[in-house]
Formats: sequence, C-alpha cells, structure tokens
Amino acid sequence: MRLAVALLMVLGLTACASATTNISGTADYDTMRRARDACVAKGGVLTLKDGGNSQWIQDFTCKRA
Repeated sequence: MRLAVALLMVLGLTACASATTNISGTADYDTMRRARDACVAKGGVLTLKDGGNSQWIQDFTCKRA
C-alpha cells in the first residue's frame, strides 16, 4: 500500500514538472522565454504594452526592431 501511494505521488509530481502550458496567463520565466524566442525569430523585440501589467503575458507585444 505504501509503495502504491509513493508511486502515485511521484507520478503526480512528474506531471506537474512537465506541464508546459500556462493556463493562468502569468508572465512566468518559461512563458516569457518562449514569447521572447518567438519574437526574436520574427525579427522583433518583446516589450510591455503602454499601461500594461508585467505580471500578465497578454500585456506584452512583439515590436519590430
């Protein structure tokens, strides 16, 4: 029984660690890095919109450099 509980806990932690989607829309490190890399690939610079809140990824925009 303890082995089963331990296995379920490990599997649960693995699932949390491998999640790549940001459902909440917060501008965490991984989300910002993906957005910046995509913007740079388009030849732009990721910047905060006027009046934007730096905690939310939707408040950033890719501007041409």
